[in-house]
Amino acid sequence: MSEEQVNFINRELSWLAFNDRVLEEARDKNNPLLERIKFLAITASNLDEFFMVRVASLKKMVSVGFTDRDAARLTPKEQLAEIAEVTHKMVDKSYRTWNRTLVKRLQEKQIRLLKMDQLSSRAQTFVHHFFEQEVYPVVTPMAVDSSRPFPLIVNTSINIAAFIHKEGNPKKKEFATIQVPTIFKRVVKLPSLEGEHDFILLEEILIHYLNRFFVGYEIKEAACYRVMRNMDMDVAEKDTSDLLKEIEEQLKKRERSNVIRLEVDANISKHLNKRLVKALKVSEEDIYPIKGPIDLTFLTKMASAVNDETLLYEPFKPYVEADLMQDLFAKIKEKDYFFHHPYDSFDPVIEFIRRASTDEAVLAIKMTLYRVSGDSPIIKYLGEAAENGKQVTVLVEVKARFDEENNIHWAQELEKAGCHVIYGLVGLKTHCKLTLVVRREEDGIRRYMHMGTGNYNDITAKFYTDMGILTANAEMGIDATNIFNMLSGYSEPPFFYELVIAPLWLRDTLLDLIEREIKAVRQGKPGFIHMKMNSLSDSEMIEALYAASAAGVKIKLIVRGICCLKPGVPGLSENIEVHSVVGRFLEHSRIYHFGAAGDDLLYLSSADLMHRNLNRRVELMFPIRDSAIREQIKLEFMEMFHDNVKTRKLLADGTYQSVDKRGKPAFNVQELFIDYSAKKAVEKRAAKKKKSTDI
Repeated sequence: MSEEQVNFINRELSWLAFNDRVLEEARDKNNPLLERIKFLAITASNLDEFFMVRVASLKKMVSVGFTDRDAARLTPKEQLAEIAEVTHKMVDKSYRTWNRTLVKRLQEKQIRLLKMDQLSSRAQTFVHHFFEQEVYPVVTPMAVDSSRPFPLIVNTSINIAAFIHKEGNPKKKEFATIQVPTIFKRVVKLPSLEGEHDFILLEEILIHYLNRFFVGYEIKEAACYRVMRNMDMDVAEKDTSDLLKEIEEQLKKRERSNVIRLEVDANISKHLNKRLVKALKVSEEDIYPIKGPIDLTFLTKMASAVNDETLLYEPFKPYVEADLMQDLFAKIKEKDYFFHHPYDSFDPVIEFIRRASTDEAVLAIKMTLYRVSGDSPIIKYLGEAAENGKQVTVLVEVKARFDEENNIHWAQELEKAGCHVIYGLVGLKTHCKLTLVVRREEDGIRRYMHMGTGNYNDITAKFYTDMGILTANAEMGIDATNIFNMLSGYSEPPFFYELVIAPLWLRDTLLDLIEREIKAVRQGKPGFIHMKMNSLSDSEMIEALYAASAAGVKIKLIVRGICCLKPGVPGLSENIEVHSVVGRFLEHSRIYHFGAAGDDLLYLSSADLMHRNLNRRVELMFPIRDSAIREQIKLEFMEMFHDNVKTRKLLADGTYQSVDKRGKPAFNVQELFIDYSAKKAVEKRAAKKKKSTDI
């Protein structure tokens, strides 16, 4: 390969391409209307996080003079320049989608986002009362002059900047700013006629009544703005005892970090814009003029306030394995159980913890928690287990980005209930999804496990696709015990029977499995690699896949988000196909399947093929030993790969294109799996009815 040939796609630009695929779902007229505006909100939310973490990190590199090139041969400064160009276009595309299409479609359905001058007299009365009685007493105007410095602008808050002047003295302008209070809902639902849904944004109300805050002054100009700050944490991890305190300190520092992005109303004057830019110290490329409401994430709230199921995805009922719910431990003892959420209900996983918390035969529960819901039943049952005398050990990852405060809260609650809590590991994030239940039975101690690809979060389990198993496999149970001993103490087992963990062995195991396929093909035997993951960016893993492709191994990859591998390049990757599925549910499961000479090995994992997952996180990869489950996952992978509705195919230049379905029936794999879950429920009921009739 020549020095000039670049064999990798830049990670950040690949992520932006993913977010553009999300944006395309907002533009897809085949999606229900309220789902389209939710996709637009997700696009905005994704971009916010991207700036607060990835762009912030690159800016930090530039500030310290870091000039090394990434795998795509770009310096941090060059990456920032390309990111700025792409993101400005993405923001413009988002607002064109909103202004030119979605606003009109919503109005056709009697859903309106109004300005003050569009309100009915009834709505005006409502807003006036709301402002005077609730909003006005809360809001604090902040003047800026020689004695009052520019205030701290809270990260991602909506603010109003204004030039004002004393009545009768228009030449002397004063600057003031007001934060739109977050204790009120930003989307205010207005009184309206039956079948109509009228809304107004809180900042619109504030701008209308702005003169109420500046008695004796006149408003010359007012415009909304929002800042984004560096939210990436620099945690100096000395030892675990310091970790919690250090994270709490970093959370406080976040709010005062550098501004990395400024969004302003596109109609703002040059003078008011200049005043903000100077005070916030923002460079030109980081200013985003917004042609519409700033921060479109409010659209999720607006969608939820419209009670019209005809404008949403058709609801479906996840399949529940009723027999398992009745006699859980006895059933798992007989065979492994596989779940593909959200098509399969998350309830059996919650029931696994609940049953363990009350079962007298259960001695201990050990669990890793990365992200949990705000009102998690799992937390409740773990606390009850400790109160019932079980030995409960929980590793709560307090470094889970943007969930730090929530996780610290739950970790402290678990400790109060009597659980032994580990606050993550120094230098590593614990990202594996593992639960171990130790039970005393007539024939001795037996271990029961849940292992999965997704978080123990009962809310996200309804719209993230994840896979997991419940098993009583003895060798996996020994491995799981050793993993928890490593996490809680100083144990270092020399080998594991079945489970593979990062950062110790996962990278080498995957490289060995890829090499196994290469050897098989070179010996004239069939070989293939099928992988599904969220992100593929690790250079060593990509090089290994390139080597496998060059050897003739057929490789099919389903990569939802970042993919730095270039498929279809002659002599490098012509045997690699990469698909990305973006649809109703967030594809989150990870599958690693190797088929050398028919002796196929199939694994599920918590890990993506990223440097951080393989080197800086505790991750778990577990084999699927049950042949029926293995066949099911293999079939489902191929069905996912043949989706032609929500799939985009990655081209060698880093762009994505829709799959050509000319002459083929539309095939939406997520809808297929929803149908599967309904059919399973019908078949189960029929079998149960037949059994009772036979009796």
